[in-house]
Amino acid sequence: MTKPQPHKTNPQSSPVIAVRGLDNRFGSHIVHKHLDLDLFRGEILGVVGGSGTGKSVLLRSIVGLLKPSAGQIRVFGKDLDELSAAERSETEQRFGVLFQRGALFTSLNLLQNISLPLIEHCGLSRSDAEDIACMKLSLTGLPPDSALKYPSELSGGMVKRAALARALAMDPEVLFLDEPTAGLDPIGAAAFDKLIVTLRDALGLTVFLVTHDLDTLYTSCDRVAVLSQQKVLVADRIETVATTDDDWIQDYFQGPRGRAASYAFRAQKRAGYGSK
Repeated sequence: MTKPQPHKTNPQSSPVIAVRGLDNRFGSHIVHKHLDLDLFRGEILGVVGGSGTGKSVLLRSIVGLLKPSAGQIRVFGKDLDELSAAERSETEQRFGVLFQRGALFTSLNLLQNISLPLIEHCGLSRSDAEDIACMKLSLTGLPPDSALKYPSELSGGMVKRAALARALAMDPEVLFLDEPTAGLDPIGAAAFDKLIVTLRDALGLTVFLVTHDLDTLYTSCDRVAVLSQQKVLVADRIETVATTDDDWIQDYFQGPRGRAASYAFRAQKRAGYGSK
């Protein structure tokens, strides 16, 4: 069996997203202070950190759901704060977002959930939007009969895939995933990790992935950024990050679960099944 080649990123190229000097405060509570981070085209960037380090807050700041207290966020070379409302809306439509709990509309079936942004933002007819919705559901591995099901009728893994289908509805360039494998069993989580890598390679996506799942970091991510001390402490390949001299990083990557994830990944690579 031919071993898959690792995905190549070019850190010398202009980043798709560049965060500089970002501050996020809620009253007297400081979440981020002078935070810098780059996301490069075609990579899967995993963002990790302890509880309260602001992983989801950072994601929400970048996609425009939260206005930072200070700093600059450049997306596709443009400063979001300098764009008109129409330009900003057009830019944000190049994003796809999978929220932590799926955030599907519970009163709509999957076909309607995925069709809605296509009708509202792209002006498609209901028939055309539903055709695309069915294709997106298939792309994420859901069976055809799932289209008419409601979120309450789905397993946790199916909800994640349905939410991913909606995130992909408008053919985004950048995909944001907030804890995509949280709550999934190990088999379901591994399948989802593989799906993300497959979609990145097939569709040319750039992926910003907030996670606490060590298996996801090892099997899916090209680089890992660690949030600590109100900033990005390190952002590099996981082999480099795991050896960084920091107490939290050492506890996280060199603890029993971290060592198990590293060992499993190395075993997969030796067997020719590694995804990077």
